[in-house]
This record gives sequence, C-alpha cells and structure tokens, in this order.
Amino acid sequence: MSDQRTNVASMASTRPSAGGRPSSRAASGGFRCNSCGSESVRWAGRCSRCQEWGTLEAQAPAPRRGAGLVAGGRSASSAAVTAPALPVMSVDVTATRRRPTGIDELDRVLGGGLVPGAVILLAGEPGVGKSTLLLEVAARSAAAGARALVVTGEESAAQVRLRAGRTGALHEDLWIAAETDLGAVLRHVEEVSPALLVVDSVQTISAAGVDGAAGGVTQVREVTAALIRTAKALGLVTVLVGHVTKDGLVAGPRLLEHLVDVVLHFEGERHSALRLVRAGKNRYGPADEVGCFEMDDSGIHGIADPSGLFLSRSSGAGLEAVPGTCVTVTVEGRRPLVAEVQALVAETSAQIPRRAVSGLDPARVAMILAVVERRAKVRFGRADVYAATVGGVRLAEPAADLATALAIVSAARDRPLPADLVAIGEVGLAGEVRAVGSVRQRLAAAARLGFRRALVPADPGPAPDGMKVTEVPDLIGAISKMHET
Repeated sequence: MSDQRTNVASMASTRPSAGGRPSSRAASGGFRCNSCGSESVRWAGRCSRCQEWGTLEAQAPAPRRGAGLVAGGRSASSAAVTAPALPVMSVDVTATRRRPTGIDELDRVLGGGLVPGAVILLAGEPGVGKSTLLLEVAARSAAAGARALVVTGEESAAQVRLRAGRTGALHEDLWIAAETDLGAVLRHVEEVSPALLVVDSVQTISAAGVDGAAGGVTQVREVTAALIRTAKALGLVTVLVGHVTKDGLVAGPRLLEHLVDVVLHFEGERHSALRLVRAGKNRYGPADEVGCFEMDDSGIHGIADPSGLFLSRSSGAGLEAVPGTCVTVTVEGRRPLVAEVQALVAETSAQIPRRAVSGLDPARVAMILAVVERRAKVRFGRADVYAATVGGVRLAEPAADLATALAIVSAARDRPLPADLVAIGEVGLAGEVRAVGSVRQRLAAAARLGFRRALVPADPGPAPDGMKVTEVPDLIGAISKMHET
C-alpha cells in the first residue's frame, strides 16, 4: 500500500497543473528545452535562450551520490562499460586520422580532411549547390577506395545519376539510394557498408514511431541522434544536408548544431558563380576558415587564389578610378581577401531617405554614416545612400569600416579615390581609426595585386616593397589624405 501511495505521489508531482503548465514540483530535476537544449530551474512558457514557445520539458532528477541511476522515477543499476577507461596518453588515435576529400578548398575548411566517425552538417539556401558539392566529394571518396553512399530524400536516384553524369562524378563504388525512412537508411548502411554517408537532406527523413512530420523538431532530433550513434559505432563519416530559414539560420532545432561535430555554411547567390563555405563549428579544426568555389555547368571547382575576384574593373593600378569605390582587405580564417566596397549617394525628394546595403552589416553601415555625418560634417539628410560589395562577398569584419567610410565620402563629394589605394581599419564612434590584426599580411595581398598606397591604423609594421603606407589616427586624417598622390 505504501508503494502505491509513493507512485501516485510521484506521478502527481510531474502532472501539469491547471492551465496546462507543469507543476513547480517537477523542477527537482529541472527543465530542458527540446529545441536548443538549454536547461532551466523553473518552467516558463518561452525558452529564454532560443525564444521558442512551449519547448521546456521536465527532466528526471539527478541521482544522489552513492545511489543508482534514476530512470522513470526508479533506481537502475549501472550498465556494463563498452570499453575500459584509459589514460589519455594511452588512447590510440591512428583510427581517427584524417582522410582528404580530394577538394583542397573543402579540406582547408575541415582542417585537413574527414575524420572517421565525424558527423558534418552542411547548410545552405536552395539551389546554392550543396548536393553538387557533396556528390563530387562522394565520387572522389569512392575513387580513393572509400565506398560512398548517397541517400537522397528530395530527388529520385535517376535524377542524381543525371547530375553525376553531367558533372563527371561517376564511379562504380559510388552508391545511390532514394529513401525517406530512417529504418530503410540504416538498412542500406548495413548492406552497403560505406565509409562515407551523405544524407540529402536530414529534414526529409522520418523515424517510425516518432510523433510529428518529417522536418519537425522531434523528427529531426531523433533522426540526427540515430545517425550520430551509427556514425560513432561504425566509424562512418556522415554528412547531413540541412535547410536554412529566410534569416540564413539552420532550420530545425538549435540542438541539431550542438549534436553534430562540424557545422558548415554554404553561401552564394544564384546569379553569381562564386560560392563560399564557412565553418561555424569544428571540433577537429579551425572554426574561422573559408573555402572559395566556382560553380558552372560542369560542376563545382575550388579556387586556390581568390584574390581579385571581389574587385571591379575600376580597381587596381593603371585603371581609371570611379567616385564611391574603395578597396579593403579582409581576413577569413588565415586567408586575406582583397575586396571592393562601392557606395552611391543620390539626392532625393522623399520624406524618408532610403538606406540600402548589400554584402555589409546594415548596423555597421548605419553607424559609419552617423560618424561621417557628425565628425566629417558630410550631410545625408536629403540623400539616398547605397552601399554594396563586389562579387557577392560578405564583409562582416570591422576592418572594412574605413573603406566603407571613404567610399561614402567619395560618393557624396563625387570625387574618386586613387585607383591603387587600399584602406584598412576599424572606425569608432569618436571617429578614431582602431588597429586590426594581420595588417602585414593584408598589405602583402594588396601589393601582390598592384596596389601601391594604403591608409592604415597606427603601428602597422614594415610595409611591402613598393607600397607607400600612411598611418591615420582618425577619420578626419584619413579623409584629408585619401586624395594624396
């Protein structure tokens, strides 16, 4: 009888109270968000981390010291270990050596290649080339002796075969399966025994017995967890294709990004051949590298030296300059990229002038406009202002602030900057030009393309041969020296 009362009390402590809200007594084990994985002591209708509604679920209380594991309110005995614990110096790492993909730019982002058992999430907008890139990776893996299996849930096997024939990604050890059921995917893995598994995409796979439709929070979480367990148990490299939202974020629960080992973002515009792969998370290498690719009818190809891709014809030595353009050098990972910022200032009769930005951070551009107007006395109250980059590159680094400011001033005054000038530096609210890292590498990359003058913050280090480097302490000093020959 006492056991019955205990069980009833335990069930009542986790039963939702009036109005559907869980009782505070369930908080003995805390609450966990099933979207982002964050934990909370108290229940709330909205997660304080990811701002999703109705995602907090009660968790079982943690076991007391000396007690067995708690599962479903009952004590459970410890399970048998799969492998004994070893000193860190005794752990064998030969089985986790990287295997190159055959695509140098992708290897750069991954940190040298694919690690056995790693789970990689590749996210990008529709039509950007995710499937084409991974089909090429799978074909090169098969050619190197590592069997590859591509599971597609969005296309038929015949459609994938046509793309493989068009891009030359054909090999007898490249296998293709069209499935949308998790059980069928795992059966294919068991029968084919691949070394590389590509799932295109994780939002199209569903698990039997799990609530919700394919692509929902619960389904994506369960499917990903099952694929991760399989990858770790078999040492299978698994690449998951993920969709993105209209804001550019990975679709589905944020917990998905926490579960996988590597998160790659595939960026590019449909009307541009340039594609960029950025590492947002990497447990096996750098998380700030970028790979450059060019996509055409024959497939996707890596670009070893992207310098000059983000410049217009008006940039560089010996060419005619145009008002409203300025060149800067940004650093992606350890790679300097020379890029051009363009600005246009046009008078308008509208009550509210327009501000349009492409390839730059709109908040930083708005801040730079305010600093230029306040410190340099350049008025934009009756003018539309447009700012953009060339070649579809996105400049999020503050080192592009000075070039953006000078391009806007040049457009407002309708006076071009010298064609062989680069500007590097962060602009503060007081108008000061702050120092940035890797100035020497930036200047060397600009000098290699024919730029002979540079405006930089104080103490830039030695200048490259043939380049005149001018230190500018603030925005006013930079504006006064930007037309000097």
